Amino acid sequence: MPRNFSHCIRGIAIFLALTCARFAAANPSAVPADARLQKAYRFQQGGWTYVHLEGSPSDIGFQHGYLLAPEIADALEAIKLFDTHQTQRDWEFFRTTARRALWPHIDAEYQQELQGIADGVKAHGVNLDLFDIVALNAFEEVPDYYVPWLNKQTTNKQTTNKQNKSAKNPKLAAPGNCSAFIATGSMTKDHQIVIAHNNWTSYLAGERWVVIFDIQPEHGNRILMDGFPGVITSDDDFGVNSAGIMITETTITQFEGWDPNGKPEFVRSRKALQYANSIDDYVRIIKEGNNGGYANDWLIGDRKTGEIAYLELGLKNTPLWRTKDGYFVSSNFARDPKLIQEETSGFDPNDMSSSPNARHARWEEVMQQAKGKVDVTVAEQFLADHFDSFEKKEQANERALCGHVDASARGIKEWDWDPYNPGGAVQGKATDSAMAANMSFVARAGHPCGADFLAAEFLDHHPEFAWQKPLLHDMKAGPWTVFTAGQKSTH
Repeated sequence: MPRNFSHCIRGIAIFLALTCARFAAANPSAVPADARLQKAYRFQQGGWTYVHLEGSPSDIGFQHGYLLAPEIADALEAIKLFDTHQTQRDWEFFRTTARRALWPHIDAEYQQELQGIADGVKAHGVNLDLFDIVALNAFEEVPDYYVPWLNKQTTNKQTTNKQNKSAKNPKLAAPGNCSAFIATGSMTKDHQIVIAHNNWTSYLAGERWVVIFDIQPEHGNRILMDGFPGVITSDDDFGVNSAGIMITETTITQFEGWDPNGKPEFVRSRKALQYANSIDDYVRIIKEGNNGGYANDWLIGDRKTGEIAYLELGLKNTPLWRTKDGYFVSSNFARDPKLIQEETSGFDPNDMSSSPNARHARWEEVMQQAKGKVDVTVAEQFLADHFDSFEKKEQANERALCGHVDASARGIKEWDWDPYNPGGAVQGKATDSAMAANMSFVARAGHPCGADFLAAEFLDHHPEFAWQKPLLHDMKAGPWTVFTAGQKSTH
């Protein structure tokens, strides 16, 4: 069969599956009732899809897969397009990795939930299987952590011919995504914890990273978090649980390391938010079986005690700082000199022109300026900040807290550690101890500053990204919107 014809047939099949799934979502009476769905529901608000999931692991998974089937099918296509382009590996490689390298190290509880997602999606007419779902869950850690590790193993066994190596192994490095802070005590207006985060990623993924998950599991704590369709953890990691734990993170730029015998990060992060009742619990669970994947600087708060912590979670080095009066900021810079030396590929903390360091400097400036005044409203302003601390002027670019790192950024080079991205800050979230006590946070879909990304205009100016055209859509900013566990639609 001619290649173009087979692509056409495949495209028609995907379109029909998505159309059927969307029709079923909009017409619940058109599909058979299932007892597993009785406690679950979804609605749209402020550019987000809110989903309530409740019950056993398999029930939660089935509800997730069924209610978000159209979004999961669409999200998987976007991730497949991006990850196969980035790594020069086909999707079957990711499925095989999911089956052989990840599945044996996943807790039984989350194996059941992942299988439930696959069952729910299939029940809604979308033809995906378990290992599509597992590979989707690992979309942060396999391309940027496992594949570079695997490439290194392969290269060590191959000839030293540089041409052969470069042809087989594209240069991959752990990207720096997100800006975040956590503050408490005299730093904040009410002497309570305030935590905030904006997610930096490709627009392909970011325009789809607009789900609010309210999860009431059979065991452990209730969770409210933002998330990505089909993924069991937040993955950009902003959430609160019913035990008063408040968390977020940013990735460690240029991190290198992988333990093939470790537990996937998407499992450890979900488990930590579900079962932690204290900062110590969270640290212990997230470190248990650490595989090095998706290495992050974790910001953790406990509203019960007012204490906050900063865990730099490398594979070999895991230093922890904590305080009841102060703040921690994070923007993809490694803090620990030993970790920088042993576990990054040359991260330079003194290069103030780089995005992580420029944003670090800006975080320090705004935190000092706002000492004693920090609240959720101020946090929203921080997440929308466009000041470039290196050039000392307002400029929406890769050095701003609200990142605009697509190729159209005025006078700024490409996102230098991830050349495949038209991307930036794709959404923001913030909460404080009082809101967290009510299982609540505020979130904004799209750039936290309110700017819109228009795909056609961007692609007209940057035809080198035409490969994204089938799945790259407009990303328009919504309003800051409060979400609370257990809420129903306000419409």
